[in-house]
Amino acid sequence: MSPTRLLEICSPQLSNTKVSAISGSPGIEAGSGLVSEDTTNILDTVEVLDLNGNAIPISDLWKDRKAVVAFARHFGCVLCRKRADYLAAKKDIMDASGVALILIGPGSVDQAKTFSEQTKFEGEVYADPGHSSYKALQFVSGVSTTFTPKAGLKIIQLYMEGYRQDWKLSFEEDTVAKGGWQQGGIIVAGPGKTNISYIHKDKEAGDDPDIEDIIKACC
Repeated sequence: MSPTRLLEICSPQLSNTKVSAISGSPGIEAGSGLVSEDTTNILDTVEVLDLNGNAIPISDLWKDRKAVVAFARHFGCVLCRKRADYLAAKKDIMDASGVALILIGPGSVDQAKTFSEQTKFEGEVYADPGHSSYKALQFVSGVSTTFTPKAGLKIIQLYMEGYRQDWKLSFEEDTVAKGGWQQGGIIVAGPGKTNISYIHKDKEAGDDPDIEDIIKACC
């Protein structure tokens, strides 16, 4: 099976859907002044849902602590399951430094619960049904960021490693309508609502940064 065909299968939307691609993702950024004041102000109005359905201002997740916050493509995504494992493998280092590990996905609380149960992810999991945090951080979305040879090859590799897409989650209405073309990213934030010390914006599906860059930023 070709990489392109695998990407068609692993995206929960049909290949003839018309979507405007957003280009120009900066990939990894680090240092001061990573996000504008407007972005931090918008983030301060964004709420995510915990696994009990409670709404929490997203900036409260790092207001009083430092946190590594990963943003998944969607809760059924095989690439995001790898991202969860790749981060959790360094959780002992984060714990020793007092750094929280958090994963946010665009979808429902039920989808977030299923993801948490299936992956046994050791960090905190939150749902962002309206994609508000993704919009605030200007994470890219579009066909051209999803259907790439590199992403296709990575999916093949993950299947060989034993990872699997959750097709039921991938084809639920919320994901089909909103999340199929969405890309995510990773930030290191806090303590302090406006303190974002590292940001990686995925340029394409499966665009994981070097884990050592994240550890250097958080710990």
